Amino acid sequence: MAKWVYNFGKDKNDGDASMRNLLGGKGCNLAEMASLGLPVPPGFTITTEVCTHYYENGENYPDELQDQVESALCVVEKAMDARFGDNENPLLVSVRSGARVSMPGMMDTVLNLGLNDETVKGLEAQSGDARFAWDSYRRFIQMYADVVLGLDHHDFEEIIDSYKRNEDITQDTDITAEAWQEIVADYKYLVKRELGREFPSDPKAQLWGAIGAVFKSWMAPRAITYRKINEIPENWGTAVNVQSMVFGNMGEDCATGVAFTRDPSTGENYFYGEYLINAQGEDVVAGIRTPQSLTKLGREKEGSDLPSMEEAMPDVFEQLNDVRLKLENHFRDIQDLEFTVQKGKLFMLQTRSGKRTAKAALKIAVDLVNEGLITQDEALLRIDPQSLDQLLHPTLDPKAQKDVLTKGLPASPGAACGKVVFSSEVAEDMAHAGEKVILCRQETSPEDIAGMHAAAGILTSRGGMTSHAAVVARGMGKCCVAGAGELHIDVKAKRIRVAGREISEGDILTIDGSSGEVMAGEVSTIQPELSGDFGILMQWADARRRMKVRTNAETPLDSKVARDFGAEGIGLCRTEHMFFDPERIQNVREMIFATNANARKTALDKLLPAQREDFAQLFEIMSGLPVTIRLLDPPLHEFLPHSQEDTENFARQAGIDIERVNHRLIELHEANPMLGHRGCRLGITYPEIYEMQARAIFEGALEATSKTGQPIVPEIMIPLVGTQAELQILREKTEAIAAKVFEEKGQSVDYTIGTMIELPRAALTADQIAASADFFSFGTNDLTQTTLGMSRDDAGAFLPAYVGHGIYERDPFASLDTEGVGQLIEIARDKGRSVNKGIKLGICGEHGGDPASIGFCEQTGLDYVSCSPYRVPIARLAAAQAALRMGKSDASSKGAKKAA
Repeated sequence: MAKWVYNFGKDKNDGDASMRNLLGGKGCNLAEMASLGLPVPPGFTITTEVCTHYYENGENYPDELQDQVESALCVVEKAMDARFGDNENPLLVSVRSGARVSMPGMMDTVLNLGLNDETVKGLEAQSGDARFAWDSYRRFIQMYADVVLGLDHHDFEEIIDSYKRNEDITQDTDITAEAWQEIVADYKYLVKRELGREFPSDPKAQLWGAIGAVFKSWMAPRAITYRKINEIPENWGTAVNVQSMVFGNMGEDCATGVAFTRDPSTGENYFYGEYLINAQGEDVVAGIRTPQSLTKLGREKEGSDLPSMEEAMPDVFEQLNDVRLKLENHFRDIQDLEFTVQKGKLFMLQTRSGKRTAKAALKIAVDLVNEGLITQDEALLRIDPQSLDQLLHPTLDPKAQKDVLTKGLPASPGAACGKVVFSSEVAEDMAHAGEKVILCRQETSPEDIAGMHAAAGILTSRGGMTSHAAVVARGMGKCCVAGAGELHIDVKAKRIRVAGREISEGDILTIDGSSGEVMAGEVSTIQPELSGDFGILMQWADARRRMKVRTNAETPLDSKVARDFGAEGIGLCRTEHMFFDPERIQNVREMIFATNANARKTALDKLLPAQREDFAQLFEIMSGLPVTIRLLDPPLHEFLPHSQEDTENFARQAGIDIERVNHRLIELHEANPMLGHRGCRLGITYPEIYEMQARAIFEGALEATSKTGQPIVPEIMIPLVGTQAELQILREKTEAIAAKVFEEKGQSVDYTIGTMIELPRAALTADQIAASADFFSFGTNDLTQTTLGMSRDDAGAFLPAYVGHGIYERDPFASLDTEGVGQLIEIARDKGRSVNKGIKLGICGEHGGDPASIGFCEQTGLDYVSCSPYRVPIARLAAAQAALRMGKSDASSKGAKKAA
């Protein structure tokens, strides 16, 4: 018989940390903590396989599940010496989700399950505290009605708010036991009014309702969105954890809290977290009450005068700190903990690998290596390469003028500037339109996940450092300022009032997630630097990777940025970008309108000095590193004027009759320009274009060699080749120009000539083409288009649906289609090397900065990847990880340590 349910706890513990895929992250870690002898309230886990079965069988459970749940519940009852549904000695439970990877706030939780009009009296008698018992009951009704019955929790909050207004009180803690009984009655009436039936009183019916709600929450829109953002497969499913309740709201010797074994924002090694006395877990993360710091150090950092747990509950804090150290040493990583203190006794409710910012991830990884807990290889493999993107963009200039409106908590570092919006939907719409926005909310909820993902930054007036906004923003790498209590955010009126000023939707705000400052207007920024922990990790990565990492760049600024980020050359210089300079475009257009080769040459001669200077600057910046220059690729019509005004201005400056200009525009029009008169086809029909560019390259290389003293070896790349004949013709013309320039200048440089493989025919006939090529560079942007028969400019209209239906696992223009396009790359590799064993192979499409695609490049044996400047560190780390996973690291462990 299949086993669907696993107990955890001191008396019966069926699982451990190795069973994450089956028990989910929460379930396996609860079992692991129990096995370590930590105080874990007993419970049981319903496996992820039940979730899969549930959705594959019309939302029906396995036949054996009910009996296995009953048996597991009996074990918990025995351990707790209480009975589920018993009126005098009731066992109460929580029901929580638990996927194999953390999805904070994305799925549902129910606490205090098992309460009804009779069992609440038993809880009151057991605790001796009527107020606590009825407060627990109203919490249960509110959570269950929201999560299981689908009612709006705001309607229940309004009942409480109305009572407080009528009684002129401000805190929930001021509500008496008798008042909670009245509120419970109002809650139950609300349920009956809205649903036409009574609130369920049978504890077992409550339990199965909650279990079903957790499984259903796996397919809730917010969970689906989160999975898409984080690329979590739908078929993983979630587990359900049913755990005996312990209470942090039974009095002043009770508390609840959330903690991280290190600071998840900075990586600093101190106990970081928040707690509340006389509260339940949702009070900490929901922002309803202001949480207090765990430690005196944390309190001082936040500038708070509220006592820390270390000061208010020193004995329990010492126990908790011991647990912190034990768990971090055991799991060898930062842990995210949830705990409750009931009547002075500590209970651990969760541990999981803590979500952290990229900055913190680097520091923690380096520190754990230095502390001897993990190896350098493990440190490298723990960092998500994509997360480095958080560190590669500008931060606020400390010298800039700032109009500071207020200050909140620095919940997720970095800086963001954008237009104020107040709803997730508006954030998405404006972001899709290319606007940068700051999502401003009193507090975020899981329903805001899509808007948070779209926003440049997140600002809330409520909540702490472990609030939903803070945790999700850190996981996304979004700048966030939370708990800016001086802000009065009126979502309905779409305005913020602060310090006598008013900010409306569409106004510009800047937020600094590292300081917590909220500023009016736009604040200038400074470029990041690769230093400290970043630099150490990059050294480790460079010592282990086999592939080189180059950049796609054609301007001095981009080239310098890439060089600073560790680029080992330029893998793609798009020369056409240089032609769009306003001072050059007129000459380009005159060349296009020339009626014969001599006229074209005259126009091109005007471009030659600028092209030569362009290339010389790039060669100087790269100082002997390879520079691959792609000759003109796009169709000529891209350079032509499009508006009538531009057309008339061009005709007037060029002295050409406007009718002739319009006639030429018609002649150059193509029905499908991406497959038309472009690339090497231009070089064949208008050889003087490539001849000018080749001359500029060789003269620029000679000039740079003289200035730098470094041997410059330009790599000249012929685009869109489909046959060997095309490449051979243009190779011979390029070699002739080289010989002529070298003869004129009395000096020479080495150079290579190769091609982009961006057509299926080129890949399939690579053995022929390799006879005329020194290198292949896979232009995967066009190779993907031509292989899939998709225009990347138009595919956005349907690709999301394709990914949603599982036709493609990911957008093939973002991550390489290894089955189709990848197979063509492998064919070209094999055929090319069969003819030219030493042929250099690289990739220069956008895929060169995608970690998954880089992994494929390592498996395929390419020599280098090339990507945009800000993705160079990402590619360096991804290449190292790929080499480690392939077991191809060039450096021994000893050599790697020496490099560090």
